[in-house]
Amino acid sequence: MTPRKRPRRTRRAEGIWQRGPKTSDTFDIIVPLGRDPRTGKKRDAWQTFKGTLRAAKVKRGELIAARQAGAYVEPSRLTVAEYLKGWLADHARHAVSAKTFERYSEIVNKHLVPALGAHRLAKLAPLHIQAYHGSALANGRLRRRKGEEGERGLSARTVKFHHKILSQALRQAVRLRLLTRNPCDDVKPPRAVQREMNILDHEATGRLLREAEHLAIYMPVLLAVTTGMRRGEILALRWRDVDLDARTLAVRQTLEQTKAGGLVFKAPKTARGRRTITLPALTAEALRRHRTAQKEARLKVGPDFKDHDLVCALRDGTPQSPLALTNEFARLVKRLGLAIRFHDLRHTHISHLLAAGVHPKVASERAGHASVAITMDVYSHVLPGMQEDAANRIDAALRTHLEH
Repeated sequence: MTPRKRPRRTRRAEGIWQRGPKTSDTFDIIVPLGRDPRTGKKRDAWQTFKGTLRAAKVKRGELIAARQAGAYVEPSRLTVAEYLKGWLADHARHAVSAKTFERYSEIVNKHLVPALGAHRLAKLAPLHIQAYHGSALANGRLRRRKGEEGERGLSARTVKFHHKILSQALRQAVRLRLLTRNPCDDVKPPRAVQREMNILDHEATGRLLREAEHLAIYMPVLLAVTTGMRRGEILALRWRDVDLDARTLAVRQTLEQTKAGGLVFKAPKTARGRRTITLPALTAEALRRHRTAQKEARLKVGPDFKDHDLVCALRDGTPQSPLALTNEFARLVKRLGLAIRFHDLRHTHISHLLAAGVHPKVASERAGHASVAITMDVYSHVLPGMQEDAANRIDAALRTHLEH
């Protein structure tokens, strides 16, 4: 095997060597890094630069200034693929929930690494990220649905989420001094189309509850439509967190379904997610009946009953799968001819509150949103009716006093 020859270099200035002949436009810039604290030997970083000798001198000055300011990042052969896999294992795994980590891993390993992984991390440019957006929107879907032909792209919402994950990972690279700047900051992700909500009116809500009354999913449906709780929050609700005399319940945990760990209980994502919700009288009454029926079922099951203190559990007391609840609900609404998801019951509750004139802060607290601004943004479709009602109230009040 022939040994690899080093490129011929000629010193052209302090810390600058020219590669090849004098006509070459490639230079090696040497940046002094001080002495190694362990060995005491001088350390230098070599960085390749293309351009004129004058530009190389300017570049070396900039690098030395950055080094003195603590903003210099040593060149690395680390690839985007190597970095992202390390980021998943060392950072993301400990920073997000198990379910979210599974989603991050799928996106990194099946989308970001195949598309961007071969690039050197230090050389990843906004143009590469922008090109990935275009490719993913055009033909990013990994599997075809039954009956589909040809390539099909990912939605703008999905590609925007990919951009968010990549940006989070590269932001950590900046903190670790592997990058001086996050290239995602210079790329505008695709604009996601706002997903249309399907809201039930009061008549349809009543019809849904009547149809579900004798089904096992009645209590989850009732809680969703009268409290605005999320699916995981409902399935993780414990009797110790319910006060039927005061007609309140406390959201203290949520249930998520993971591929690796199965069903996992976890704390709510934000501090606002831990909240107390006042119950309508009909919900409190239904919970009393449900608790009695649950105690009777426990006696029938006997010693095989698993006591997890859950309000909405399977007959033997074990937690109910979120996916199973979703599928059962889908069968119910299909029979009724309704095109809604279980999560739309939450939207229905909050929309009904706002349309009834309940203060947005109260609605936001019941929903567990991080801020009132989120509530107003998500449920802006209700605002026109609220604005008209407010104008009519002001008009009526002023006319009463003006007429006198």
